[in-house]
Amino acid sequence: MARVQEKIKRQANRERKEAEEWKVGDRVILSTKNLVFKERLAKKLVDQYIGLYTIDEVISTNAVKLQLPILIRIHLVVNVSRVVQYKNQVGGQKKIEVKPVEVEGVKEWEVEKILNKKKAKGVVKYLVQ
Repeated sequence: MARVQEKIKRQANRERKEAEEWKVGDRVILSTKNLVFKERLAKKLVDQYIGLYTIDEVISTNAVKLQLPILIRIHLVVNVSRVVQYKNQVGGQKKIEVKPVEVEGVKEWEVEKILNKKKAKGVVKYLVQ
């Protein structure tokens, strides 16, 4: 009987993994799996994860409160299955986080040069550095 119980236990725990320990201040990215976007053309073209957000509060082992911008209209408390620990980029791939410059109360970014320009559905988009 004990041998059968051990076999069933091993089978049930085969796909399980240890829960991550979340701390206040951890940097995470948010899954877009169940998020709705107004401008989404096709689900397969949307990034799997968005942002780089910090954890404001650990509610429980299953829920964390994130520091989200106002533009993302979801509840601040999300399940831990929706967030992934952020890992720094590899040496040559590191993104430089550019901070906006405030001009007359409006946030703006400085552009070194325009790399490319394209027009899609009547909207002009620029690739800048």
